[in-house]
Amino acid sequence: MASSILSIWKRCAALPLGRRLFSRIVCFKAPYFGSIHPLVSDLTPERCQVLLRKRRSVQNHIGTVHAIAMCNMAELAAGLLTDAAIPASHRWIPKGMTVEYLAKAETSLRATASFGEQLVFAQARELPVLVEVHDRSDTVVFRARIAMWISPKKA
Repeated sequence: MASSILSIWKRCAALPLGRRLFSRIVCFKAPYFGSIHPLVSDLTPERCQVLLRKRRSVQNHIGTVHAIAMCNMAELAAGLLTDAAIPASHRWIPKGMTVEYLAKAETSLRATASFGEQLVFAQARELPVLVEVHDRSDTVVFRARIAMWISPKKA
């Protein structure tokens, strides 16, 4: 059975401006993500892609995309991916994040989240989600490993 977020994505993505609508719905549900004005461009149980337009509100004092804006983008992509992939009988929460800043983020960005290992839901466990952020020239400027705690929902 498809997750609720995945079914909303499928309905919205089929509409004109549907990806923008979906992104606004996500930011309404989790308002902090709205601070980066993300655009979810792809969502499947295997991958999530989030776009971030470079604008003044996400820049630091040297004019590049702020490190925490990239962390926010990575957590959004990882959370949506996890929500789309786990069965309705389970829940998730981020447990930790390790990041690497690899190059200056001088352009708009694209974050792509994928799983670091095979999905198994027999018991509660930590599941790594890997996120790479690329700039417009396809240079990896940021990399994150987000530990998601996956557990069965209480009966």
